[in-house]
Amino acid sequence: MTTPSPGRRRSPVFDAVTPLGLTARYLTLLVILAVTVGPMLWELSTSLKSVFEDVYTATPQLLPHRPTLDNYTQVARTVPITHFALNSLIVAALCVGGNLLGATTAGYALARLRFCGRRLVLGLFLSTLILPGEVTIISQYQTVTRLGLGNSLVGVALPAMIGALNVLLMRNAFLAIPPEVEEAAVIDGATVWQRLRHIALPSVKGTLSVIAILTFIGAWDDFLWPLLVLQSPDKLTLTVGLSYLQSVFAADPRVIAAGAMIALLPILALFTALQRYFFRGVGEGAVKG
Repeated sequence: MTTPSPGRRRSPVFDAVTPLGLTARYLTLLVILAVTVGPMLWELSTSLKSVFEDVYTATPQLLPHRPTLDNYTQVARTVPITHFALNSLIVAALCVGGNLLGATTAGYALARLRFCGRRLVLGLFLSTLILPGEVTIISQYQTVTRLGLGNSLVGVALPAMIGALNVLLMRNAFLAIPPEVEEAAVIDGATVWQRLRHIALPSVKGTLSVIAILTFIGAWDDFLWPLLVLQSPDKLTLTVGLSYLQSVFAADPRVIAAGAMIALLPILALFTALQRYFFRGVGEGAVKG
């Protein structure tokens, strides 16, 4: 039998392997699932309901009586969803690539390199996390337009190509690597780039996956910033383009739900492909070893 650690206090309800303890655990899981997964299941159900089913009934029904894919075809007929999805994919790829490259190099410099003003730079990164995005959105818009990147996908991606939080995540991940390993590489004559490529990067694949997934989700789901930067209809991202469904089909939530589910599919595909590295990367940097 395993004994609890001395510093850990046991809960008489959740830790006890009793009918009451198991019931409390499963009830907690059910509540969490209802809050997190419930809205997505409801949107999926609404998107599959036909026009003959009442979605405003006083007694909500999760399972549709006559499942149909007509709502998805209606979305494709109303807006150029493939073109909008391609624009969103370009923006997300720029953001993910910029964060993987910029956050990796900046995080490694803050964690392993010694230079004047390192703590000041670290403090500046931390200070940017205090400000909400709405405070700096006007200055970002002015910067993008003065650079000549207004009404372009590059202008949409530019402010999010290096995130301060991602830099700090990479710094903590690099700090978790035993310093003796790099010291041995320095003795063997390895340069900074060689140490980063052959020693540091293979040890932080999980954190890189976390950054890639979170950055992709943030860029793919962003609505306010692309709405401000983009004016041409052919350059709209998917989230902004799907807003046309709200104006055209204001009384038909089935089509709007179908558009939301279409926007959700790439995120599910990316998470499914990288989930193995994602869960491993959550714990990287927590304990130095």
